[in-house]
Amino acid sequence: MDVAPDADVRAVEAVDGAFLSQGAVGDETSIQRFEIEPGEGVPEHDHPHEQIGVITAGRLTFLVDGEERVVGPDDTYVIPGGEPHAAENRTDEPVVGFDVFAPPRANPDWGE
Repeated sequence: MDVAPDADVRAVEAVDGAFLSQGAVGDETSIQRFEIEPGEGVPEHDHPHEQIGVITAGRLTFLVDGEERVVGPDDTYVIPGGEPHAAENRTDEPVVGFDVFAPPRANPDWGE
């Protein structure tokens, strides 16, 4: 068993106001923690990984295929691999959550 202690994980500011922390990476999945500051977001992008997540604090608005979906605390979601998506924090509170990627998305180049 491998453990990725939270104290050893360094957050990276992937885009303005969006901080991502790489957690444990397995052979078939990986997990990352994210925090998005109020008024900030992640621009539209896509990746081949299926993305399954949970919001632990705040509310995040996802923009997928022309639709907006608001996801709040304890809500879970799935974004198929290759699906263009964006996310915005339109509230006055930080949004915190976790994403699981399959196949693993270990140490991605956040600039892509």
